[in-house]
This record gives sequence, structure tokens and C-alpha cells, in this order.
Amino acid sequence: MEVSEIVYDADKIKVLEGLSAVRKTPSMYIGNVGVEGLHHLIYEVVDNSVDEALAGYCNLIKVLIHSDNSVTVDDNGRGIPVGIHRTEKIPAVEVVMTKLHAGGKFDHESYKVSGGLHGVGVSVVNALSSFLEVEIRSGGKVYYQSYERGKSTCPLRIIGKTKRTGTRIHFRPDPEIFETTNFSFDIISQRLRELAFLNKGLRIIFEYEPDDKRREYFYKGGIVSFVEYLNKGRTLLHKKPIYMQALKEGVFIEIALQYNDSYAEKIFSFANNIATHEGGSHVVGFKSGLTRSVNNYASGSNIPKNLQEKLSSEDIREGLTAVISIK
Repeated sequence: MEVSEIVYDADKIKVLEGLSAVRKTPSMYIGNVGVEGLHHLIYEVVDNSVDEALAGYCNLIKVLIHSDNSVTVDDNGRGIPVGIHRTEKIPAVEVVMTKLHAGGKFDHESYKVSGGLHGVGVSVVNALSSFLEVEIRSGGKVYYQSYERGKSTCPLRIIGKTKRTGTRIHFRPDPEIFETTNFSFDIISQRLRELAFLNKGLRIIFEYEPDDKRREYFYKGGIVSFVEYLNKGRTLLHKKPIYMQALKEGVFIEIALQYNDSYAEKIFSFANNIATHEGGSHVVGFKSGLTRSVNNYASGSNIPKNLQEKLSSEDIREGLTAVISIK
């Protein structure tokens, strides 16, 4: 995707409200305090790094689960802004980390496409962590700040020099909040693999210290590779997936599909990298468009009249594997 020319700085961080209620009612923000809510913390941080990739500034994300159940997410994006926020009078990164509904996603210039909420998510992660450290590489300097249960424990300070850019966040979920703080390798790896498929050219490295496991996800084919992965081991009716893409009115859509000899259909749909399990207009449009296209072909001059027959939508999708992604 095109690299945005809009400047992403402290003035792009918009504040809507405070952070006080998160620890009292965490389920309102992450769904629950069980396994699902625990893993949601990682997704919120990783989604912010992916949003940097969508903006054209990041191509590498590293995720590390430490033996003590703390988590490090490191990217090579622009780095969260460190300038003094115009209205809050504190560094923008501290606004992002300590104010609910504060972030670059509420300024529509900084991110044309976003899956996370850059500020909403990170501030909630901060509030629900026993500790969180953020390290920002920007402007030739390395900045550092630490927090405990959502509150800063030191001012933002410069701790070194660097030629690189990016953000590193290290946090530990608070055992006072969560029923368990043990992360699942399988749950995390599935989501990271999915993100690598959906964002062609993005490399995600995942290390899991408790079991000494390491995975690296990088797919040049994007969602074409996703369909090939989903159809692995099946008898294919055509060798290569069909791929199409279009950009219309600011919406980028990709579709990849391939038929196998099974009777089931598998359609996976995403909006801004988030799975749309309940479908949506993009799925309805795809199904109706596929049915119309096949029937138009079947009723045209390509097929002898004595063999022409109107096919049902269900018949046409039999054995179909498809991935739909809109951003």
C-alpha cells in the first residue's frame, strides 16, 4: 500500500476521556478476564504495529512470550510520538499509555486504515498490567518510560542513541485481574500467521520461551498463500488460486479463491485485519457476484444451449475456499 505523507506527531493524538474505570470493570474493555481476555492484550499491542505496516512504515514485528509470562512486542515502525501534547502538557506517548480513547486512530490523517485503536488498546493493556515498559526509537534517540497498573513510575527519558526507528512494549498481565496469566502458543501463533497472510510483505517473528519454540511468518503471496494454506492436502480442481483486487472510494478489497473436490465451502472474511465471523455486506456482495458471474458464463455462447442450466448459489460455492479482505 502507499506510504502516507501525513506527518504523525504529538498533535495527532486526540484525547476523549480518562482511564479510571478499566481496572474496576476490565470485561467491558477486553470481553472477559479469562484466556480470551488475556490474549486480547497481545492482539491490541500487535494490532498497533500492524497499523504501522498498513501505513507503509513497518515490515517487521517481533513477539516474545517470556518464561515469566510477560510479553514483548517490537516493531520497526515510526515509533509512538514523544513530543509534548498540546492540551495534556505531557509527552504524547504518556497520553497514549494513560488516557483511554487517546491515539492516532482518532485523527483520521495519521492512519487511513487501522485494526487496533492505538491508544485505546494500549492504555487498556497498561491498566491491566502489573508493569509495562515502552521504548521508542525515533529521531536518532531511544526514549524510555515505565508504568505500574496504568500509572507512570518515571518521566519519559532518553536512554541512548540509535539509527533505527520503532516501538518496543514489554508488559506483564496483572494476576490480580486475570484468572490465568499463562499464554497459549497455539492461540497466538494462529493469529500471527493470519496477520502475516493478510498483510503481504510483513514479517512476524514469534518466540515462545516456556517451550523454547520459534516461528517466522512471511508470505509474499498474501491472501493467495492463505488460500493455498487452507487447501493444503486437498484435491484441487485448479492449480492456482484466482486472485483479484480493486481500490474504490478509498476502500481496498482483495479476494482469493480456489475450488477443491470437497462438498463444503470455506469463506473467511476480514475488515481491517479483523475477522468478520458474522459476514457482512462484503461477503454478501461476493456471494451474489460469484453466482451472477458463473450463471452469466453458463448461459452465454460458451456453453451449448442443451447443456445450459441455472445454478443455485449453494451449488456454485460447493468446494470453494475463499478469503476476502477489505481495508
